[in-house]
Amino acid sequence: MSLFLIVALPFLGAMLPGLMNSAGRQACAGVTFTVTLLALIGLLTNLPAVLAGEIVTARVSWMPGLGLDVTFWLDGLGFFFAALILGIGLLIIAYARHYLAREDHMGEFFTYLLLFQGAMVGIVLSDNVLLLLIFWELTSLSSFLLIGYWKHLPEGRQGARMALAVTGMGGLAMIGGMLILGQIVGSYDLSVILQNRDAIQASPLYHPALVLILLGCFTKSAQFPFHFWLPHAMAAPTPVSAYLHSATMVKAGIFLLARLWPVLSGTPEWFVLVTGAGLITMVLGATIALFKHDLKALLAFSTVSHLGLITMLLGTGTAFGAMAAVFHILNHATFKAALFMSAGIIDHGVHTRDIRRLGGLRRLMPVTFVIATLAALSMAGIPFLNGFLSKEMMLEEAAHTTLFDLPWLVPALAVLGSLFSAAYCFRFVGHVFFGPVRDDYPGHPHDPGPGLWGPPALLVVLVVLIGVMPFLAEPFVKLVTAAVLGPAAAVPEAHLAIWHGVTPALYMSIVAVGGGFLAFAAHGPAQRLWDRTPRPEAKTLFDGVIAGIVGLARRTVAPLHDGAFSRYAAIFAVTVVAVGAHAGLTGASAAPSRAMQTPGVVQIAGWAMLVAAAGALVFLHRNRLLSLILIGIVGLMVTAGFVLFSAPDLAMTQLTVEVVTIILLLLALNFLPNRTPIESSAFRRARDGIIAVAGGLATMALSWHYLLRDTVAPSISEFHLANSYKGGGGTNVVNVILVDFRGFDTYGEIIVLSIAALLIFALTEALLAGPVRARLLNRLPDQPRAGGTHPMLMVIVTRVIMPVVMLVGFFVFLRGHNEPGGGFIAGLIVSIGFVMQYMASGFAWTSARLKYPYHGVIGAGVLTAGLTGIGSWFFGAPFLTSAFTYVRIPPFDEFELATAALFDLGVFLAVVGAVMLSLESFSRLARRQHGPEDDYPMGIDPSRDDLPRTTEIGA
Repeated sequence: MSLFLIVALPFLGAMLPGLMNSAGRQACAGVTFTVTLLALIGLLTNLPAVLAGEIVTARVSWMPGLGLDVTFWLDGLGFFFAALILGIGLLIIAYARHYLAREDHMGEFFTYLLLFQGAMVGIVLSDNVLLLLIFWELTSLSSFLLIGYWKHLPEGRQGARMALAVTGMGGLAMIGGMLILGQIVGSYDLSVILQNRDAIQASPLYHPALVLILLGCFTKSAQFPFHFWLPHAMAAPTPVSAYLHSATMVKAGIFLLARLWPVLSGTPEWFVLVTGAGLITMVLGATIALFKHDLKALLAFSTVSHLGLITMLLGTGTAFGAMAAVFHILNHATFKAALFMSAGIIDHGVHTRDIRRLGGLRRLMPVTFVIATLAALSMAGIPFLNGFLSKEMMLEEAAHTTLFDLPWLVPALAVLGSLFSAAYCFRFVGHVFFGPVRDDYPGHPHDPGPGLWGPPALLVVLVVLIGVMPFLAEPFVKLVTAAVLGPAAAVPEAHLAIWHGVTPALYMSIVAVGGGFLAFAAHGPAQRLWDRTPRPEAKTLFDGVIAGIVGLARRTVAPLHDGAFSRYAAIFAVTVVAVGAHAGLTGASAAPSRAMQTPGVVQIAGWAMLVAAAGALVFLHRNRLLSLILIGIVGLMVTAGFVLFSAPDLAMTQLTVEVVTIILLLLALNFLPNRTPIESSAFRRARDGIIAVAGGLATMALSWHYLLRDTVAPSISEFHLANSYKGGGGTNVVNVILVDFRGFDTYGEIIVLSIAALLIFALTEALLAGPVRARLLNRLPDQPRAGGTHPMLMVIVTRVIMPVVMLVGFFVFLRGHNEPGGGFIAGLIVSIGFVMQYMASGFAWTSARLKYPYHGVIGAGVLTAGLTGIGSWFFGAPFLTSAFTYVRIPPFDEFELATAALFDLGVFLAVVGAVMLSLESFSRLARRQHGPEDDYPMGIDPSRDDLPRTTEIGA
């Protein structure tokens, strides 16, 4: 299966659980399970190639100019992590189906889970680091949704915010580090970066890149001092905790450390930073875990500790350390997922996770006891379980590692961390399952059905199988290790075995297990001492830092951003004018290369009208209706300017926009007072006037300067003129630019226009549903109203010209690719025809005959334009690339067929829908204001108006 499809399946499947929610819990879980299973099967189809040492690749050029291509690759390391993500994901889905309560929205949960799963698979299969960063941030966003899934819990919301803040901050740092790596190598492809170890480590940018990348990895994998967010993420549902802690989010940082190991490791800086952070995290996490009473909190800090162990192994920079890290990633995923699911089973049955309220459960929950005990003993490093094997390898590596010229430091800390790890594992088993059966359990302890204990049982089978027969896992572990080491080192000759003889690691392991048992025996006094000892709380420190940053931001921003737009505009205008004046007065410029043209009488008259209208607007703007008229004059004069400079497309667009805008603004002014009150002082008005004059003069000077001189760079107009017909199939350069060369801009513009119309509709709905509705119903006009609401002459004229308007719009639409016109102008022309019907015959009469859902018209337009652009992908061309051909259908002459016409159709529909939806929204307000509107489309009929009102209404 293609790597593209493997990555895309979870994202595509994320739409299904929500759609299947009404079909029941089983349907939601079933479709989620099926999507994940298909992705896993697709991954397994590439296993033979991976086992043969091949690298499976897939590439699509996206933005080659930016170095951003959609490239995926699958080697041993990528396969290992993708298999963990999808394989354990299957077990989590099956577990969650039976764990979540009936009131939990199953479709929403599985949608978030698939989004998160897809982002994780994208990380481990990405070849391009920029693409990897996109998936990296998607994991932060989707994990935020998963951790905060139980929105009714304050700790869930806070844990989600904390995780997003910490991992998001680290992600920003890592973006910088990855960009530096790409800059050093000259490529953003990981496959290229991993071949340039010497160039990267010799670069002066190696150290900042290393620090920034480690910040991203440490925050994602909860390494000291960023370890505090992970335990607070336990407020999520247990299936989320099991997934995040065992195989996904917290392993993302570990994955990236392993992926970049060939080029970043082997330097003193890497060794000190990574090994040091790992050791501190390992010991600190294990110590805190021993004194936690919440089962999930204990397991969360144990995850922190074991992530520190893996980080330390990768930090040593040796091939054996990397091999031990790979093996422990596998083992940790199996026993940790099983332990979290066991904790969920206990919580599900006993209704508490507080260890102090548990005990004696081995008799009441024997199946859960066996599963949890085996997984916990594996985590403690007891022989014949897989955790023992990787722990022995870790101790062996620690015994031969020297930090700060102290050969005893790393072994001592490794033993101390392992000791506390064994202690909290013994506590997990002893305080939960052993002891007498209690009579004060909050619930009724019992083993659940196989839907809950089945998934962790399968994982425990792997725990025992690998622990007893490690040679089964050895070939795959070495395959993954080879992918981690790359060309930097050879795979160690060491073998995975239960017995390696009497070695320092064996003595260290005996001390760790024996010391852990003694620490467990002394837990009571140690717990009391721990509770009395003052210590910094990471969450409190984090909250204090966030509060300080927010307070500083408020004190800084509040004086600058006070909501006064005039102030923002004044500061911006003064700054631009000052900088421009400095450049103009101190900089050098070429002599004019063009002569001034002599204006004619018509041009002078038009300029005078434009200046007069603009100047009058400044002094008469408090009269809203008069201001609107003056704005219309300015628009008409701009239209005349476009005509003068041979820009008919722009002139037609400007004219139609003016007509539609004036009508819509007139409707809006119907609900506002005729005059605007004076709100600013004389000083402020004088200040604003001076700034406006300075800005106008600066703009005039800049225009005059460039109009008399040739441009520094060649104009892009020459390219458009030369390629309009060859590349776009049209002789109207303006239209070809809109639908081809700059089609993506046009697509964005119609989306913005559509959003604006939808916002107008939403605001209208809010007004009609709120207290404003009563004011509209009771408001009396401030001016006398004309007697005839539907003048007969206007009704007849608009009815007669309506077909003509439609024909003109159709004609303008068809000719747009080769003559002035196009979808935007045609849409405005047709909209004007509809608007005239509303003006003449009234909203009720017209809307009864134009039964088009304007929301649907907008959606159809945006969808048509988007699908036209997507269609080019199927032919290997970039988004919105036009195609055209000429056909001849007798008896007609040869004519052109172009895909740009479909895009233009989308523009046409979006424009018509947006204008009509805005008009409909304002008209609904007007109808509510004036009361019921009669259905007669003509003017005054005295014989009808003399009838009793009840008769008229009932007619």
